[in-house]
Amino acid sequence: MTTTTIPDLESLTFKIEQEIRVRASLEATFDALLEQLGPFNETPEGKSLAMKLEPWPGGRWFRDLGNGNGHCWATVQSIKRPTLLEFSGPLFMSQPVANNLIYRLSVEGGETVIKFCHSAFGPVQPEHREGVKTGWTSIHEKVRLRAERAQTIAG
Repeated sequence: MTTTTIPDLESLTFKIEQEIRVRASLEATFDALLEQLGPFNETPEGKSLAMKLEPWPGGRWFRDLGNGNGHCWATVQSIKRPTLLEFSGPLFMSQPVANNLIYRLSVEGGETVIKFCHSAFGPVQPEHREGVKTGWTSIHEKVRLRAERAQTIAG
């Protein structure tokens, strides 16, 4: 006899929301976001993740380990430069999990505001639930710094 336990819905979902304020133009911030998620993506400790991002609908966001090896994180679900970037896919999780990431950019009071939401559904490992908070915070701080640096150089 096999017994299957079905977890409750709350244990199968999570949602992270962050707001990042950037002292740079909407365009500079969007460009910095694409760069940081793509070729400049790294762990909070500074190790390169060798990420590639194809910034168009259906484009891949993947980790390129060379020689045809890697890990598909997501596909670009929607993109509307410079105000929207949305992904769907497993991200870094090797279990049956559906993730959705949404970046909405707008201008408020002379600053660009990034509203970020990461929603997940599926058997997310406890270490991933905790790690994403640190990981997204690190990435978003680097986006902010990259955009502000580019704005200073350009302006």
